[in-house]
Amino acid sequence: MRELILYIARSLVDHPDSVEVQERRVPRAVILELRVHPDDKGKVIGKEGRIARAIRTLLGVPANRQHQRVILEIA
Repeated sequence: MRELILYIARSLVDHPDSVEVQERRVPRAVILELRVHPDDKGKVIGKEGRIARAIRTLLGVPANRQHQRVILEIA
């Protein structure tokens, strides 16, 4: 899932080298924290959060197969 986020985020931003994803595990979920260059934050979030919502939807597919809950945080 981490690689999926990296691939999608790097495809969207102008500064792909500054994209980082940190993974934390909590008892009932996996939290993925996405960090991008400050100029690229709007491109990852999208108008009215549409791109962020789409990325979260895509994360739901492998998460359901692994019976996990995935939370994407954009920092």
